[in-house]
Amino acid sequence: MASELCKTISVARLEKHKNLFLNYRNLHQFPLELLKDEGMQHLERLYMKRNSLTTLPENLAQKLPNLCLDLSDNALEVVCPEIGRLRALRHLRLANNQLKFLPPEVGDLKELQTLDISTNRLLTLPERLHLCLSLQYLTVDRNQLCCVPRHLCQLPSLNELSMAGNRLAFLPLDLGRSRELQYVYVDNNIHLKGLPSYLYNKVIGCSGCGIPVQMSEVKLLSFSSGQLTVFLPAEVKAIGTESDRVLPLQELAMRRLYHTYHRFLKDLNFLSPISLPRSLLELLHCPLGHCHRCSEPMFTFVYPKLFPLRETPMAGLHQGRTTVSFVAYCCSTQCLQTFDLLT
Repeated sequence: MASELCKTISVARLEKHKNLFLNYRNLHQFPLELLKDEGMQHLERLYMKRNSLTTLPENLAQKLPNLCLDLSDNALEVVCPEIGRLRALRHLRLANNQLKFLPPEVGDLKELQTLDISTNRLLTLPERLHLCLSLQYLTVDRNQLCCVPRHLCQLPSLNELSMAGNRLAFLPLDLGRSRELQYVYVDNNIHLKGLPSYLYNKVIGCSGCGIPVQMSEVKLLSFSSGQLTVFLPAEVKAIGTESDRVLPLQELAMRRLYHTYHRFLKDLNFLSPISLPRSLLELLHCPLGHCHRCSEPMFTFVYPKLFPLRETPMAGLHQGRTTVSFVAYCCSTQCLQTFDLLT
C-alpha cells in the first residue's frame, strides 16, 4: 500500500495533476511524500475521505497553499492553527470527524466559499468565522451547538446555512436580515421554538423543532403569548410589552452611544474599558440585533411579538411537522404595535 501510494503521488507530481484522490486508503498519517521537495504547488484539490487521519501537518499551508481540501470521514480531533495560512482555500470539508473546536485562524480564510463541519463534536463555532467574507455555504449539522454567534449574521455572502440536529434553543435576532441568505435549515433542534421574522419568505427547514420540554431544562429568558413560549438569546436582559413605553436607562445609553460613535466602532478601544465593560463594548461593535420594523439597533432590551407558523401561509409547507413561531424583535412599543409579518 505504501509503495502504491508513493507511486500515485509521484505520478501526480510528474504530470502536474490538479486533482489528487487518496480516498479509502486506510491512511493513519498524512502522507509526507506530498510535502517533500517541489512540484506539488499546482495541486488544487486534495481528496482524502474515508481514512483514519487524526492530525494534519503544521507545514501543510507552506507546502500546498492553493488547496481545496476534503478530509471528511476521518478521525481528526484537531485542526492546527496553520490552516489559516491556506489563503487561497475555497472549499474545506471536515464532516464526520471528532472535532471539538476549530481554531480562530479559520477566520483568516478570506477566499473560503464552502465549509462543511457536520457530524463532529463542536460545542461552539470559531469566534472569527464571520471574517470569512466569501463564505457562501456553511453546514454544521449534527454537532452539539447550543447557540449561534450573532456575528455570523455579518457574513455578506452567506447563501445557505444548515444547523440541523444540534441543541439550539434560540437563533440570533438578525439571522435572515441579509438578502444573500436564502436557505436556513434548523431541523431537529427540539428546544428551538422561535425563528426570527427575517426568515419569513426564506426557504427554511424546521421539522422536529418546538417539542414540549420542561422549562427547567433550558435556563434562558423566555417569552410567552397564550400557550406559546419561545426562548431568547442570552444577551437579552429584559423584554418589554405594549405597556412598557419607557426603555431601561442602560438600553437608552447604549443606543445613544452607538449613534454618537458609530463611525469609530471598528476599533473597540475607542472608549476606555473603565468607562464601559468589555461585554458592552462588544455589543456596540455588533448589536444584539436590529429592529425588525425600523432597523434600530438593540442591545439588551427587546419587544418580542409572536406569529405561530401554523397561522401563516407557510403552514401547508410543513404539514404539522413543527410547532415553531416567527418572532419579530422590535425596538419600541410603536414598532411592536405596527409590525405585521404578512405585509
